[in-house]
Amino acid sequence: MTLFVHETHHVRGKAEEAFEAAYRDRWMPALGADGDARLLWYCHHAHGSGPAYNVVTVTGVRDGAAWERLARRMEDGDMASWAAEVDEMRHSLKSKVMVPVPWSPLREVDLGDVPSEAGEHELTLYMEDTGWPHDNRLDAYVDLAGRKYAPLLQHSTLLRMEGAFRPAWGTHRRAEMVLMQKVLDRNGLAVLLTTETSPEHKKAGTWMNDALDVRDKWESRLLRTTSWSPWY
Repeated sequence: MTLFVHETHHVRGKAEEAFEAAYRDRWMPALGADGDARLLWYCHHAHGSGPAYNVVTVTGVRDGAAWERLARRMEDGDMASWAAEVDEMRHSLKSKVMVPVPWSPLREVDLGDVPSEAGEHELTLYMEDTGWPHDNRLDAYVDLAGRKYAPLLQHSTLLRMEGAFRPAWGTHRRAEMVLMQKVLDRNGLAVLLTTETSPEHKKAGTWMNDALDVRDKWESRLLRTTSWSPWY
């Protein structure tokens, strides 16, 4: 089972470009040396949508054994000096290992198909939603989202569900779900941000209404990929 290492980096403002170069020019090629892991997403918080100089990275790791080998490379192996250098470029780091929920479109990654050298492409936006269920009832939250929310996006021209994840045991707070959704229509996103939700979308039987039975604490972040992010 592919593991997804999700990291939010609060980067020092003056080190923003050096930090990005460290991931683009050293982290990506280093992971490409074997089949254990690949950088998938490198994203900035879109300007005006969250804290400044926050970077989100997601690294795909083949399995638990591969994660251990990569961790050892970071602790006292060939990547230890790199890890120390990027630590000095950050104010803080929040990290978690995630696994896909049963209905996630993204479950297994063929790491051999993921680029390990930088290319150039257009910039894209993602809406990353993180939710925390009532009374830690994560299974109920995941089940309802799979039945009520995910099907909505199958017909959406605004968002496309790329992946839905929960933290792997022992790596983060247990009761949390993270959704990675690609923004397909930027004009539609502007409408979403500047208008109220219509009453018909909040009546009984809709996701907006029924989701309140399982959670009412969640947050959205708009993430913008770089022009070289392997996935975009």
